[in-house]
Amino acid sequence: AIAGAAVTAGVAVSPAFAGDVGAGEQVFNANCAACHAGGQNVIMPEKTLEKEALESYLAGGRNEKAVMTQVTNGKNAMPAFGGRLSDEDIANVASYVIATSE
Repeated sequence: AIAGAAVTAGVAVSPAFAGDVGAGEQVFNANCAACHAGGQNVIMPEKTLEKEALESYLAGGRNEKAVMTQVTNGKNAMPAFGGRLSDEDIANVASYVIATSE
């Protein structure tokens, strides 16, 4: 019963996010901020991490699964982080990117 209550409480607090946004911020700052500080993109300035750009440019649209796919596999100038970050870190950073794109 205790485990079920913990899961229910976690879902009630943030139903839209699979990852931990706070942990994702730490992963982002350590691995992504060099190119994406402030949600921007120093390589391709139009491809920011803002809501409209994610909807337009992210394969699969603006959602955590699409962010996780791009972070894992890379695309164009963006390197793949699948071999460098754990699945949990990638899920967390995806939650952070989506949460901060509002």
